[in-house]
Amino acid sequence: MEIYNHKDWLSIFRVTRSDTAWKLAPLIFATAAYTLIIVLVEVHYMHLAETNWIKNIPIMHTLLGFAISMLLVFRTNTAYDRWWEGRKLWGALVNNSRNLAMKLDAILDANDKENREFFRKTIALYANALRRHLQLESTRVMLDELEHPELTSLDLSKHLPNQIAALMFKRINKLHREGKISAEQLININAELTSFTDICGACERIKNTPIPYSYSSFIKKFIFMYVATLPFGFAVSMGYYAVMVVAFIFYVLASLELVAEEIEDPFGFDANDLPMQKIADNIKKHVGELI
Repeated sequence: MEIYNHKDWLSIFRVTRSDTAWKLAPLIFATAAYTLIIVLVEVHYMHLAETNWIKNIPIMHTLLGFAISMLLVFRTNTAYDRWWEGRKLWGALVNNSRNLAMKLDAILDANDKENREFFRKTIALYANALRRHLQLESTRVMLDELEHPELTSLDLSKHLPNQIAALMFKRINKLHREGKISAEQLININAELTSFTDICGACERIKNTPIPYSYSSFIKKFIFMYVATLPFGFAVSMGYYAVMVVAFIFYVLASLELVAEEIEDPFGFDANDLPMQKIADNIKKHVGELI
């Protein structure tokens, strides 16, 4: 995730790898070249400057401009809602991990190093496993420093977050049967244990349910057709200035769609995706301090 000072206006001149201008550069130049060809043909060869229907083309763009702006606003807001929901889910994971760690610290005996070490590792491991799971890797987890036999027996070919959550449930129930955790305490920590799977399921819902293809495809087609017809109207009224104007309009419209595509999946590797690795590291640090 890009870290920046939102009060620094000079940062707009800083070029980053997430800047849409770099990604759209080939298409922007292609749009400018296309517009230049249209201007040359209309003004110098076809002499359409006095043709009334050519002059009326900007009216169509004015009418369609409102429609395309509404579509892009809805598209951007929908994508940002998905990004923000993902951030709230990971924030809930942080809070629930801390709450579970504090409750277990109060419940477990101070000399019970085995169980404390188990929960210290599993709570921290869950966040990292969820990150890898959402990033569509093979959910591999570095187990070299997890010497506990229950953790090294995890099947990396299966749903790893579920396995880790199940291990915590089994250990909690085992402690309850042994009398180390009372029924009241079991009910008290059940909410945090359940929340891990709830958060995982909600993140999977965001990850596995993209914006419908027909909607996304229609917006791209609409932008393409809108920009492709702009030079025909602008060539007469603006001449060669139309090259810069049409290229800039394409940059603005395409950038909005590109930004929406990037943030609608907040669990990837793009520059503006959620900093899940940093959040997982913080969970590991804070849980280690609490238990």
